[in-house]
Amino acid sequence: MKKTKAIIRIAKVIFALVLMTGFAKAQTKGSTSLSIWDGMFIAGYVGSGAYINCGGPAVKWAMKPFSLSLGLFPAVRIKEDHQPVGVKKNAGVTPSTGIGLTSSYQHFVLQIPLFYDAKTAAANGKWNLGVGVGYKF
Repeated sequence: MKKTKAIIRIAKVIFALVLMTGFAKAQTKGSTSLSIWDGMFIAGYVGSGAYINCGGPAVKWAMKPFSLSLGLFPAVRIKEDHQPVGVKKNAGVTPSTGIGLTSSYQHFVLQIPLFYDAKTAAANGKWNLGVGVGYKF
């Protein structure tokens, strides 16, 4: 119980720091900045399934019209759980968070995420590398 409360406190502090730095403005062009949402829609393939996300908090390096960011990807994962007969299956559509690189040129976006598949009755947990493409508004 104490560990859970400590983790929640740490998560609150990190969330507050992300919010505070997200509203900070850099004074020079081409500098590193933290953006809460970059206004993009991405669909891709990872770990024998698909994902859909809209970007997320990231550290972004921009040199117009190119940009590269390292960040988190809150996403909806769509994946069929292959289990032996008689074993309960996980849901086909689940919320998930990935981490990785996002690159954009004008309105075209290319994303290379890492998502974690949790341990199930039939398989151990593992990290999966994926690829996604999208549109930047």
